[in-house]
Amino acid sequence: MEMRQLGRSDLTTAPIIFGGNVFGWTLDEKQSFEILDAWLDAGFNTIDTADVYSRWAEGHQGGESESVLGRYFKARGNRDRLTLASKVGMEMSGSGKGLSRDWIMQAIEGSLKRLQTDYLDLYFSHRDDAETPLEETLEAYQRLIEQGKVRHIAASNYSGARLNEAMQVAGDNGLPRYEALQPFYNLYDRHDFENDLADICQKHDLGVTPYFSLASGFLTGKYRTREDASGKAREQFVEQYFNERGMRVLEALDQVAERLEATPAAVSLAWLIAQPAVTAPIASATSQRQFDQLVQATRLKLDDEALRTLDEASR
Repeated sequence: MEMRQLGRSDLTTAPIIFGGNVFGWTLDEKQSFEILDAWLDAGFNTIDTADVYSRWAEGHQGGESESVLGRYFKARGNRDRLTLASKVGMEMSGSGKGLSRDWIMQAIEGSLKRLQTDYLDLYFSHRDDAETPLEETLEAYQRLIEQGKVRHIAASNYSGARLNEAMQVAGDNGLPRYEALQPFYNLYDRHDFENDLADICQKHDLGVTPYFSLASGFLTGKYRTREDASGKAREQFVEQYFNERGMRVLEALDQVAERLEATPAAVSLAWLIAQPAVTAPIASATSQRQFDQLVQATRLKLDDEALRTLDEASR
């Protein structure tokens, strides 16, 4: 895929992006290499990671995912076959955070070194930095683009107001604009994106690549009770879903999945793919079964009845 213009229809030729937070965390290096090979063999080519992945895990410092990917590119010699996105802005073990010019220029060098590449196809502001002027942030990105270290820039975890402001600042000052947004959006977590960001993304023709597309695994149906998640790597992320609405969503997913001979995970991703503002959801897999469900989702077309059932359950 060429990333000439990152509008909603141009971000990727495949409707799912592989989430690289699992590399070096819930997948070891050997497993990571195997699933990356399978991803390419299946016809996909876009990987999303971040400098901070997976700092939240015990004993990790951040940079684990990028480092695994870098060793993969070196071993396979296939960096040019992949569209690669990474991010800056979250705190890296006390060494820096935010979107200041100085930190962006320092952070990109760390990411490129770990990734063993000389450029990123897409560089995300991982979250908004209200303490740094938007113009300063975009000027730093402009320098990176001029140096050939970054091809395009994007935003994650921005409010609608701040995203609009960033687009205005870019236009007024002749600076590179954000070409995509990575929001927290899935069948359960709908309100913030749909009510604050979707119209803005469509207005500016931004690519939209939702993260936590499966609500940290909850929408796969594998966590039906708190006990199911107890002791699991994603326990802290799924706690919020064990409520009446969450159970209603799972019931709807089960109903649609059974009728369409699919899995809840595939149905959940297919629902996101069907949303008019979405370009490609981000999802991960740590087993062959999960991988197959990602592939299945790209081939699954939800009919009006399925969409209605899911929409009503998740309101």
